[in-house]
Amino acid sequence: MASSTEGDGVSETQTGKKSKKTKNLVDESELLTVPDGWKEPQFTKEDNPRGLLEESSFATLFPKYREAYLKECWPLVEKALGETHIKTSLDLIEGSMTVCTTKKTFDPYAIMRARDLIKLLARSVPFEQAVRILEDDVACDIIKIGTMVRSRERFVKRRQRLIGPKGSTLKALELLTNCYVMVQGNTVSALGPYSGLKEVRKVVLDTMKNIHPIYNIKTLMIKRELSKDPELRMQSWERFLPKFRHKNLAKRKEPKKKSMKKEYTPFPPPQPESKVDKELSTGEFFLRESVKKRKKMEEIKVKQATALTKKQEERNKAFIPPKEKPLMKKTSKAPTEAKLDIEALKDKVKKAKTKKLGAPPVNPAPPTSSTTDKKKNKAKNKG
Repeated sequence: MASSTEGDGVSETQTGKKSKKTKNLVDESELLTVPDGWKEPQFTKEDNPRGLLEESSFATLFPKYREAYLKECWPLVEKALGETHIKTSLDLIEGSMTVCTTKKTFDPYAIMRARDLIKLLARSVPFEQAVRILEDDVACDIIKIGTMVRSRERFVKRRQRLIGPKGSTLKALELLTNCYVMVQGNTVSALGPYSGLKEVRKVVLDTMKNIHPIYNIKTLMIKRELSKDPELRMQSWERFLPKFRHKNLAKRKEPKKKSMKKEYTPFPPPQPESKVDKELSTGEFFLRESVKKRKKMEEIKVKQATALTKKQEERNKAFIPPKEKPLMKKTSKAPTEAKLDIEALKDKVKKAKTKKLGAPPVNPAPPTSSTTDKKKNKAKNKG
């Protein structure tokens, strides 16, 4: 009986451990997920009443074509940064913008946001969009694409591919990532939440590596739909995402002569046979010098005879007549013409026989059918 009670106690402890493990797993999953609608509390003056110890400043240069726009919107920039007690200055002679902290500034990260603001303004981002960087949930990313492609023509084509026809590709990317994207010169400026900026960077870099942005946009659309389902949040989405492969891969040209590697052997290659060894194997080494000379002379004579025959053949080629082309067959008209001529000659001979010197002309012979036909045709034509 005692053994049965001991077994029950072990089973209870095991079930207790399992329940604890499941509770821990649930707690971890709950901790990892951010609740919907949660926002980090704002940093106020009460969090840092004494302010900053030292003054820090940042400056950026801007191109000449941005001077007129910055001059117009600078009062708005001063007003926006004045709320966080940050001093700003615009130098049109040097072409630079500077931001610096004051004694009243309480937020230590406000200077970093002000730095990003002037960076975006220098990169042709409009003020209405650039001001969003002062919000807590918004960040910016300036992606350099100028050095990613060697050829200038390819660079322009791929950059245009990112924008799309009438900016449709860029608009789709903005809607899927909740970011503002600005393609200007050799950089791409993005402004929005951190998760969206990560996706924008990936799409931009892939486009410059000759991967069409439509593939990434398709995956983003699928991810957006999957994120709505709460059951799939903790699962991997690889099975749902499409896998694209390069269709037109450049095939490596194979060499015409393939060199086969010989099997490795630790032994050196066999030594080539010398002249003496060859003579020994054939038996010439044991012959007399006179016999050797005679053999050599015979070989030379055979070579000379073959060379003479070849030369003679080449010379005889000039005397061989070329093949004549076969004559063309005569047409059927030729024999009829010849027959007509013979008949005309016979008529002439008959007339010559009948005619005599000083005698009256004899009744002429009736004309042939061919001559009468010709006369009839002439009369018809005249009529």
